[in-house]
This record gives sequence, structure tokens and C-alpha cells, in this order.
Amino acid sequence: MNTPRKIIPIAVADSTSSSLFSCEAPNKIYSRSVSGWFAAWRWVLVWITQLVFYGLPWLQWNGRQAVLFDLERQRFFLFGLAMYPQDLIYLTLLLILSALALFFFTTVAGRLWCGFACPQTVYTEIFMWLERKTEGDRNARMRLDAAPWSAQKLARKAAKQSLWLGLSLWTGFTFVGYFTPILTLASGLIGPWEGFWVLFYGLATYGNAGYLREQVCKHMCPYARFQSAMFDRDTLIIGYDKARGESRGSRPRSADAKSLGLGDCIDCTLCVQVCPTGIDIRDGLQSNCIGCAACIDVCDSVMDKMNYPRGLIRYSTENALANGWSRAQLRQRILRPRVLIYGALLGVVAAALLVSLSLRSPFHVNVIRDRGVMARTVAHGVAENVYRLQIMNATETVQHYRINVQGPHGVALAQAADITLAPIEERYIPVTVTLPGAAASELAGQKLAIRFEVTQSAASDKAVQMAEDSSFWVPR
Repeated sequence: MNTPRKIIPIAVADSTSSSLFSCEAPNKIYSRSVSGWFAAWRWVLVWITQLVFYGLPWLQWNGRQAVLFDLERQRFFLFGLAMYPQDLIYLTLLLILSALALFFFTTVAGRLWCGFACPQTVYTEIFMWLERKTEGDRNARMRLDAAPWSAQKLARKAAKQSLWLGLSLWTGFTFVGYFTPILTLASGLIGPWEGFWVLFYGLATYGNAGYLREQVCKHMCPYARFQSAMFDRDTLIIGYDKARGESRGSRPRSADAKSLGLGDCIDCTLCVQVCPTGIDIRDGLQSNCIGCAACIDVCDSVMDKMNYPRGLIRYSTENALANGWSRAQLRQRILRPRVLIYGALLGVVAAALLVSLSLRSPFHVNVIRDRGVMARTVAHGVAENVYRLQIMNATETVQHYRINVQGPHGVALAQAADITLAPIEERYIPVTVTLPGAAASELAGQKLAIRFEVTQSAASDKAVQMAEDSSFWVPR
């Protein structure tokens, strides 16, 4: 007897319904302005980050730009540090330190970076402030967009676009000023590449902060996707207290919520209206939540008006919300194993970076053999090898150097080599090393280990010396 096969019915999808693969443009989010403790802190960080970003290129140090990554000359300046490409190990350590700091703070308190200091958040906040100043708050902007074109609408839109474009171009100009001296750019000496990158970064700022906004956080930023690997149920998140808030519903301020069978949430939806990504925090933890805490500020203001306790939406943890923990119980779970591990790694890398910088040599030496002639024999059977020593002065003062060579069987320099380098100067010095004829005849065809010693004179009694190993070939 044949058993009937199961058939999976196929239904025609409704073309009007949205789907995961829908190509329709997302609905524009009109976020409401909000004031409160977290909003104030967000603006404090906006001011701090932008004063640093826009101000640093103009700061002078020892007669040059304090922070400059001069790619053309391959020189990198960071206040008192002058570095060469060989010093990129410090950049590597700095990037590792930044990644560990991100992991550490995310494990402890969720997406603090995204909500308060991320450039996308900061510039979106600035652009939205300019938008509110030119077009009004949420309801006014919605009415303006829905209204037909008029002289007033054109004037408001033009004012907004002008401010956006001006800020974007200034941002691109400032960013390029970290790689080309900003005083040179300000004097009008902008080359084609500098002009291209000013426009490129200006356009990126204009598009990301003016139009893409939450789409960057939702779909373009990878952080929202891999943050779940750093979250656990004891990570601080912005959460809605369902036990206290449900069942939600509107009511007069004088009404007794308990007698009506209602929780503290009056279902005003203000938490949704202030959210820059348009989510409803009452639906639980979501990857699109950037942790800006705007919903906390607006919910607390509603609770104040209703004479309810604050904290219906608050910073808490999933375990604390589920189990009704107190703040003391919540704090006891902060120092858990993964936090301690990230903290220990962060401390080790930070210590390694500081120690490495403190032990950094004031100059660099590289030994390069002459590729044209490996070895040669000159008058009286003397063997010669020719080298080029690359000496890089990593200080911002004039330095004097003496070159010596150490090796077996009378290996010596053909002539004494003393050089002087200007601040942050790099030079290739040709050096000839000789071996007496008698020793050369006995060691024909062999390779001898030698060492170049470069000594930098110092104001103190102790000079700084660096040594580089090389080899001396004895011709047959």
C-alpha cells in the first residue's frame, strides 16, 4: 500500500506586504527631541569629540602641527612623538587596545559607544539639531514634508541643506587636515587629491548623517551584528520593566491604575517617537537599539507627570529585569569572569604600549648591503664589502652620530664615519668595511659575522647606542 506523500502548499505572496527582501524605501523616521540626564550627557560628548576633532589640526607643537600623519613624507607626529613607518607597531598596539576597550565596555554596559560617542551618532545628532532649527520639531517636520511646495517650504529646505553641506565640507576639510598640514590647506594650496578627499569625506558625512542615519546602524555597521557575542544576561542594557508596565493603557492622571488592571505604562508611544532607529523598546532587547537612552529620558518625564516612580525604562540587565533584582544585586554581577578577562587583557596591552613608548629609541638604524658588488679585493689583497646604513633621527633636534664596526680578524671601517642629521631627517650613509690582506687570504670564501654600532651623542654622560648585525663576505 502506497502512503500518500505530503505536499507543501505554495501560496502567492501578497505584493503589498513587506518582506525581508523588499526593495521598498524604508519609512522616514521623524524622531522627537528629548531632554533629560542622558540627553545632556550625549551633548557633552558631542562637544568634547568635536572640539577635539576640529581643534587638534590647528594646534601647533614645536613649530609644526601637533597631530599630523604626513603620508607624503612618511612622517607621523603625535604631540612630542615623531614616528616613521617602522613605528607602526605602536599603531597596532593602539588598535588592539581600542578593540579590547570596546569589548570590555560592551560586556559591562552594552552599546555605550554607539549611543554616545560613535561618529555616526554624533553627526546625526548635530544634523538633527540643524534640522530642528530650520524645519521645526517632529510634528512641524511631518507637516512640512506633507505640504505642497511653497516659498516658505523652499526657504526652510534650502536653509537646512546649506547648513548640512557647509558642515559636511568643513568636516571633510578638517579630516584631510590630519594628513596634509591644515595651514597649507587653509592658504588655498589644495592639490587635486586633497580636493578629492575633502569632497569624498564631506559627501560621506552629508549622506550618512543627513539621510542614511539609522540605516547605517541597522544594515551597514557590523558592530550591531557581532555584539551578541559580547552580551550576556548580566550585561547592562536599556530595558523595559514588563512586570511593572503591563498591562499598558491610557488613563487619567487621577485614575487608580491597579483598580483598572493596568500597569505603569500609559501607552503614550513617546519612547518610540524619540528613538532614532524607530524601534519599540517595550518589545525587548533588539540589535537595532544603539543604547542612546532617549527612551529613558522621555519615559521618566512621563512618569513624573503621572506621579509614578521613575525607571519603567532604565539601564538594567536581562537577569535583573526577569528576577526583580535590586541595584545592589545588579552591581554584584558586574565583576564576572568575562569582564575580568577583558579588563586584565586591556591592562596588559595598555602597560605594554606605555612601556614600549618609554623604551623607544631616539633613532633607527637599518643595514643594507650593496647589491652591485657583494665583495671585492683591492690593493695589497685587502677585502672590501660596501654597505648602506639607513639612519633615521626620531627626535626634533639636531643629532650627531658616530659609526663603528665590530668583527673578527681585524675587520674595520675604511674611514671614520661621523654624520649630523637635522630634526626628523633620514639619510643613507655609504660605508666601506675592510679586512687586511693576510686575514683575507686565510679566510677566502667564508662569511664573517660583523656588527655595526651607531652612537648618538647625548647631552648627558650616557650616549645612546644601537647595534645591527650583518655579514662580511671574503672573496675567493
